[in-house]
Amino acid sequence: MRITMVGTGYVGLVTGTCFANTGNHVTCLDVDQDKIDKLKQGISPIYEPGLDELIKRNTAAGRLTFTTDKRSAYESGEIIFICVGTPSDDKGHADLKYVLAAAKDIGDAIEQAPGGTGGKSDERRAKIIVVKSTVPVGTNAKVRDMIASRTKKPFRMASNPEFLKEGAAINDFNKPDRVVIGCDDKGTGDRLRDLYDPFVRQGNPIFIMDIPSAEMVKYAANAMLATKISFINEIANLCEAYGADVDEVRRGMCSDRRIGNQFLYPGLGYGGSCFPKDVLACISMGSEADMITALLAAVHEVNQRQRDQFMKKIDSHFNGRQLAG
Repeated sequence: MRITMVGTGYVGLVTGTCFANTGNHVTCLDVDQDKIDKLKQGISPIYEPGLDELIKRNTAAGRLTFTTDKRSAYESGEIIFICVGTPSDDKGHADLKYVLAAAKDIGDAIEQAPGGTGGKSDERRAKIIVVKSTVPVGTNAKVRDMIASRTKKPFRMASNPEFLKEGAAINDFNKPDRVVIGCDDKGTGDRLRDLYDPFVRQGNPIFIMDIPSAEMVKYAANAMLATKISFINEIANLCEAYGADVDEVRRGMCSDRRIGNQFLYPGLGYGGSCFPKDVLACISMGSEADMITALLAAVHEVNQRQRDQFMKKIDSHFNGRQLAG
């Protein structure tokens, strides 16, 4: 298949490179000329074990190309993945300006491409626009509306959330626990199933569902993992207050197969590029729907307090003396 990745950040670059490695022709598009120039030389802007080698191999084979030319990238892609950033604003809302800007450009490219405005041939050539960025529920509809405002030609929409861990992203992509695809029609689901089939031959599932549910899956998964981290940190603080050993408590608790042992290690709390942003986005979605997300609000609050708890330990160790420098 001919695929265009919009954005060469963590998700776009890993996804595009892995797709190219299974024989697809992938064009990675970015607005940063310096980044594109380095990628053409085989220099990755991110550190991910094995990624540089995959980029060089698939670039040399002609399956992976990098460009800043929006028109050529959009015209060549049968399937276009939007993989741009969705940073949180000061209220925790996901900023969709980069996603919607990409949608606008895609709509313009579809409109300017050769072809008519209807008929069976246009339907067969209709591009599939896949939102892979982590976005609040309802974003695919906004992307669809933006594209539709720029063109009358047919296109298809899909949601395909990513589940990549930094440092293990290539393995996560090549051997996924599951693939989630949200779409509105069977043909789109079948095309994306075919694209992902090489990665699930060991039997892991591909879930095809409606678009809002697919949008919510990533948030639900990350919110659950963040909840486990805040939970064990609160238990650790209780253990300390009553003289219990949290390591022993954790071992006894995690031996229950219903609970498991992942993401249940006490520490400074969760951080990184996903958990804080996604928990706050869930809280914001609840607020916009006039729903109280009390549990997730507590997860966030516990995580914020955990940093203060660590500083108190330092002050206590030094008998409360001011630490200079």
